[in-house]
Amino acid sequence: MEETIHNFISYLHNTKKTSGNTEVSYERDLRKMMQYFVGEQNIDEVSQITETSLNSYMLYLERNHFAASTVSRSVASMRAYFQYLYKEHTIAVDPTEHLKPPKVEKKMPEILTVGEVDLLLRQPSETTGKGIRDRAMLELLYATGIRVSELIHLTVSDVNLQMGYINCHDTDKERIIPFGNAAKKALHMYLADVRDSFIREEGCKVLFTNCSGKPMSRQGFWKVLKAYAKSAGIEKDITPHTLRHSFAAHLVQNGADLKSVQEMMGHSDISTTQMYLNMNVHKIREVYAKAHPRN
Repeated sequence: MEETIHNFISYLHNTKKTSGNTEVSYERDLRKMMQYFVGEQNIDEVSQITETSLNSYMLYLERNHFAASTVSRSVASMRAYFQYLYKEHTIAVDPTEHLKPPKVEKKMPEILTVGEVDLLLRQPSETTGKGIRDRAMLELLYATGIRVSELIHLTVSDVNLQMGYINCHDTDKERIIPFGNAAKKALHMYLADVRDSFIREEGCKVLFTNCSGKPMSRQGFWKVLKAYAKSAGIEKDITPHTLRHSFAAHLVQNGADLKSVQEMMGHSDISTTQMYLNMNVHKIREVYAKAHPRN
């Protein structure tokens, strides 16, 4: 089983060109499954795993109080793994064919108000190199709604300051996203006055680096964001994705059409973008409930 998991992850990386985060998530889920079957069921060959075996594993996860979202994600990992083994003729039957994940209640993502975003973006100092860099990152993230993984992989050539857009590279496609004057001003200040002082290697193409001149990491950016949220007195549990959600929600609240927001966000399915419209409807109902005199 160990070898087949290794081969599957290699297939994801080399053939499907999946992201590193996806590969880590799949491998973690599958190794957890393997430990269960080897330790609890004395099964060490994938050919011995049946639909009943997998249902037993799902029950085991639920009894050990794993969240429905975790169980659902494990089912997705197992489906991809066993479908791969079936196509490779490693197993004769796909045991996940009729496997059903538990229903996951979709929670509305945490978003910031326009006032909170403004407060957050005013925290970085414009008198230090680090502050100028941090403001440029935060302004660009909120202005474009890109993922943090996309932000930290941007190169200098991906930014067109004159026209006010970035060329964002997704896993298998790229999209052009405009940005406004606040982000343009912050980026200009960073590129003109600060970036060269961070760079340690000649020819470095990465747009944002850490203070050591190496590419900014997701964890590094998260620490930066958390520190500014704290200094702004924002008590919400902010993650790097919070600004992405806030970008989309604020666009929809101000009348942007869903198709345009979908394209900027890079959503493959517009139903994903639909949740921001639902959030807007929910907010309108709240306002009505509080303000209407006949309610």
